[in-house]
Amino acid sequence: MTPQSVLTFAREALSLLLMVSLPVLLTVMVVGLVVSIFQAVTQINENTLSFVPKMIAAVIVFLVAGPWMISIVVDFIRRTFENIPMALG
Repeated sequence: MTPQSVLTFAREALSLLLMVSLPVLLTVMVVGLVVSIFQAVTQINENTLSFVPKMIAAVIVFLVAGPWMISIVVDFIRRTFENIPMALG
């Protein structure tokens, strides 16, 4: 296994990580921003008011994009396992 192949594998893994986690992170961030603005306008300081909407949004994103996320990760793992003999020999 050459250093170039290790770097390529690491780059692919990091890009996969970003691609799979980005929908959930962006959704939760936007919902958190909207709830924070709502709390600032109404001067309500309730911790559950910011936690519950973010959890609901994350669950909805997982329900909608979950199959796509799983298929992307499974494909990456399958390609990784298929390349093990080439990496060792």
